[in-house]
Amino acid sequence: MARRDLMLDWWLAPLSGAPTHVLPPSVAWHARLMVLAWGVLIPVGVLWARFWKVAPHQDWPRQLDHKAWWHAHRTLQIAGVLVGIGALALVFRRGAASPGADLHHLVGWAVVTAGVAQVLHGFARGSKGGPTDATLRGDHYDMTLRRVVFERVHKAFGWAAVIAAIAAIASGLVVADAPRWMPATLALWWLLLAAAFVRWQRAGRALDTYQAIWGPDPTLPGNRRAPIGWGVKRFAAAASNDGGKG
Repeated sequence: MARRDLMLDWWLAPLSGAPTHVLPPSVAWHARLMVLAWGVLIPVGVLWARFWKVAPHQDWPRQLDHKAWWHAHRTLQIAGVLVGIGALALVFRRGAASPGADLHHLVGWAVVTAGVAQVLHGFARGSKGGPTDATLRGDHYDMTLRRVVFERVHKAFGWAAVIAAIAAIASGLVVADAPRWMPATLALWWLLLAAAFVRWQRAGRALDTYQAIWGPDPTLPGNRRAPIGWGVKRFAAAASNDGGKG
């Protein structure tokens, strides 16, 4: 029993080994909301957009343009950015107290700014077009230069923001001298997300957005160019009955 109590005390103790861990309520809620925003909502939204453009029971490519992934991605990203802004507002007037705090504030501001920029950048995606739209012509259907640039920037910037957010959260835990169980729990969560990424990537679930919406017909304008993004899959029409379902 004594050893169990010692272990519990060790996990509850701050990272520095200090006897107590006390934070102002505004700082504590800032940390909780930032973890919710950038540790949960936004990473899950990014994974959803990458791997679940085809629903588990969708008969792709007979059934196309399943919009659940788009609604989930948009909702999670906007919610995460709003929660992050709220978390930032809680400590907006608090000054940095150490070099570590200065670094955390710098990275944190960069992450929140990137999140806002990503949401606003969504309006630059251009028109959709295609057989299900009012007109066939569209930036996405035709894969115009505007759409190509949008996809390259949006994907690269989004992943960079998620990686920076991990650094911001980790530095915040150090600055706040958080109890040891907190970074351990977050590390386990991030490992779980990484394992899901590897599993779904190997299963071929990172289907090209263009094919998820309009199918693998090689005569379509977007299918005549390489998919955008590392590890993004595209399937030939002859092998498409099982493609993208993982």
